[in-house]
Amino acid sequence: MEYVFVPGAWHGGWSWHPVAQRVARAGDRAVALTMPGLSAGDDPRELRLADAVAYLVDQVERRDLTDVVLVGHSWGGIPIAGAARQLGRRLRAIAMVSAFVPRGGESMAEAMGPAVGEYVRATIEAAPDHAIGVDFAAFRESLMQDEPENLQRLVHELLVPQPGGYMLDSLDVVDLAGLDVPMTYLLAERDRALAAPGAELAARLGVEPVLVPGTHEAIITHADDVAKALQASLESCGSVRRRR
Repeated sequence: MEYVFVPGAWHGGWSWHPVAQRVARAGDRAVALTMPGLSAGDDPRELRLADAVAYLVDQVERRDLTDVVLVGHSWGGIPIAGAARQLGRRLRAIAMVSAFVPRGGESMAEAMGPAVGEYVRATIEAAPDHAIGVDFAAFRESLMQDEPENLQRLVHELLVPQPGGYMLDSLDVVDLAGLDVPMTYLLAERDRALAAPGAELAARLGVEPVLVPGTHEAIITHADDVAKALQASLESCGSVRRRR
């Protein structure tokens, strides 16, 4: 199998490296992507959600990956939902790890609720680069609570402001449950950063969540558990898709 890891808001491919390395050591190919606008020095001003979806599809096709497991963390569930059907027979399975599973016409900002959504929109519109960051206090309390402060600060220093278009745009149509591929949803037990309850998000895929230890940043702090649960859950749900 060829795992393609898609990071969440503010994160790059680096956030998936601990899990990806373990998957690769088990004998599968692993590719951890950094989406456009999320590398240091990138210009996020003109980027839209469609650009992230197109980049994901292009990377799979450019690398000629043909046995693809798309794995998304947090916001990364949205570009996966947009790209999955475009990949056709290249797609083998979908896995979400504490990820947002979107509904058609619903942006990430809107999914966070009216008050937070309005704050996100206003912040992006007021920013010269049309991006939005996350301050350390919010990161520490919501995304990586109870972890050592030196680790919290190290991860926070690696974050890059999220292109505003990624947060404000939505997918017109989402039909993940209608795809003919196995799906799984891993949920960090202490995650408090999701826009909806994990069980509800998993239900949008038609599955029950598989619990793993850790907070929203479990892919960094509990990489062994995430990698093992990812591989085991794909095996249990049947990771060989039906070929038409």
